[in-house]
Amino acid sequence: ADAAAVIRSLGETEAVVVGSDWGGLVGWTMAALHPRTVRRLVVISAAHPRRLRAGMSTAQQRRAMAYALRFQLPAAEQRLTRADDDPVADLMRRWSGPSWVHTSDFAEAVERYRSAARIPQAAYGAMEYYRWAGRSQLRPDGLRFARRMAAPITAPTLQLHGAQDGHVLPATARGSDRYVAGAYRWRELPGVGHFPHEEAPDEVTAAIADWAR
Repeated sequence: ADAAAVIRSLGETEAVVVGSDWGGLVGWTMAALHPRTVRRLVVISAAHPRRLRAGMSTAQQRRAMAYALRFQLPAAEQRLTRADDDPVADLMRRWSGPSWVHTSDFAEAVERYRSAARIPQAAYGAMEYYRWAGRSQLRPDGLRFARRMAAPITAPTLQLHGAQDGHVLPATARGSDRYVAGAYRWRELPGVGHFPHEEAPDEVTAAIADWAR
């Protein structure tokens, strides 16, 4: 609802919505629950919420998201802010495509995210996404959300996903089209991990611009 309100606050009734990771989950949600605000949808590195929920039944996806279980622990954000630990760099190495990891661009990205994560309240806010996602699974609010997300998405949808994504596995993201009633295109990016917009920015930008026309 908040993201849909941003569109209205700008004096528009609809927009091309582009989201990556958690932003992608927001995009899926907007398209399902506020369909009139989404003219076209581009989702990057994010399975449809119901597809992700189903994917967690596999050992491979559970291993890929094992860190999210640790984030459920009280004060988990304190680890992100400690100078003697570096979970941000560790996660980014595991989630990224192998070629990007060895570039100076990757090192700069790690430093940016590390600096942001070490802001105490920012780290806490980041944990809360994962805590709601985990703890709501069997609560009324989580079950209600899952039911509502079964609504077919009518907005034309482009789904971009890195073939080497070590966070949301391609096998989990595939099949999200079962929740799309409108035009749909799946595009898997070879050699790319969980950060396509940073690992292959030119290719991703061109794909978004083409879909948004």
